[in-house]
Amino acid sequence: MSSPSQIELSLVIPTFNEEGNVQRLYSEILVVLKQLQISTYEVIFIDDGSSDHSLQRIEQLRAQDTNVHFLQFSRNFGHQHALKAGLDHARGAAVISLDADLQHPPALIADMVQLWRQGAEVVYTRRKDKQNVGLFKKLSAKAFYWLANRLSEVPIEEGTADFRLLDRKVVDAIKTFKESHLFLRGLIPTLGFKQVALDYEPAARFSGQSKYSLGKMFHFAINGITSSSAKPLYFSIYLGLFFAFLAFVYGCYAIYIAVFTNAAITGWTSLIASVLFIGGIQMILIGIVGIYLGKLFVQSKQRPTYIIKSETLTSTASHEA
Repeated sequence: MSSPSQIELSLVIPTFNEEGNVQRLYSEILVVLKQLQISTYEVIFIDDGSSDHSLQRIEQLRAQDTNVHFLQFSRNFGHQHALKAGLDHARGAAVISLDADLQHPPALIADMVQLWRQGAEVVYTRRKDKQNVGLFKKLSAKAFYWLANRLSEVPIEEGTADFRLLDRKVVDAIKTFKESHLFLRGLIPTLGFKQVALDYEPAARFSGQSKYSLGKMFHFAINGITSSSAKPLYFSIYLGLFFAFLAFVYGCYAIYIAVFTNAAITGWTSLIASVLFIGGIQMILIGIVGIYLGKLFVQSKQRPTYIIKSETLTSTASHEA
């Protein structure tokens, strides 16, 4: 555990259209903090461009408790950048991040703090879904982690979530990263430090609906894989070499048939199918390269990855991830 800080614990909560959950989440957090006898704390809500009354609900909480703070983004910048903004501004000796929808059970905070006090520098959680989770969600999650762990430099444990505790020294290390396309789930395992896992069952969403559509989940998966490793580029090379070898073998076969036999090579169907297949593979490979080039292009501009419209924290943190 790091040396004592003026604030013992910070809680970072990305919030996007969660007006029905803010009050309930705060109340449950307060119960846990009292059990832990933590008197110096801060609860930081990051309003990620909400279009409902989330910010007003947070301001009401702040009127009751000055330990509640908020960072209001000028627009929606995304969950990962909201997390980064919270880490940039958090002042606690330990920082816990969790979602505002109450699917990350606040009661688990007590176990996380206990492990931290015993010497853990990163306490990350592993989601253990209940049996009533849909088949598609189960299969898609397994497919993502299977693919990510074969393409990433450092394995990502299945079910890991952005519900975690970080020691101050880990937070300070993350603050030095200036990546435009951030994927904390893949970044934190690469940092080292003493990391301890904690399993949990997600609670039911208290209010509202999930903000992650199928398209957003797919984009998140692609960003996670390409942000964690350059292996897809090497995979492109190997795949290209494989199909070049098949084309060479097929060419030798065609020459043999034409020169040494009387058999005619008939039919355009196989030829067109082969051309379309190879063309499709080429487009996929070009797409993979394009993703990396696009990320380099965005990174080269060095634009801020989030812009804060208003806040209640005074911090020396930079407003860019």
